[in-house]
Amino acid sequence: MDTLSYKTISINKVTAKKEWVVVDATDQVLGRLCTKVAKLLRGKYKPEFTPNVDCGDNVIIINADKIQLTGKKMTDRIYYSYTGYPGGQREATPASILAKPNGAERLLRKTVKGMLPKNKLAARLLSNLYVYEGAEHKQQAQSPKAIDINLYK
Repeated sequence: MDTLSYKTISINKVTAKKEWVVVDATDQVLGRLCTKVAKLLRGKYKPEFTPNVDCGDNVIIINADKIQLTGKKMTDRIYYSYTGYPGGQREATPASILAKPNGAERLLRKTVKGMLPKNKLAARLLSNLYVYEGAEHKQQAQSPKAIDINLYK
């Protein structure tokens, strides 16, 4: 029996095989899309997943302005933030975030960030996310492959 074949493989920054993928957000539900994107960024769909290493893919989301929210979440959900000053509690709804410039990008980034681990790795993983409101993106040189996000669990 070859015992070397049963050793646990740990990926590091050099041996990680990162790919570029394009996800179309047209008529996708915000939370369901972001959970799958967070798993792609983390590398959880890969058999060589290592929790403490950035081994996930680079994800490009196009058509982010065509995202959907179910029910009355567009107006009833409230995101709170605090400026650090007295009386500095701010609140925003998804509708108010989407009304601002780059609103779809901010909303998707905020949602994906909440689904990543709360440590230094999350900032590195979030830098692998590229969000565009239209159908065009700037990463053509990396020759990303288009994937159907609905095929992932």
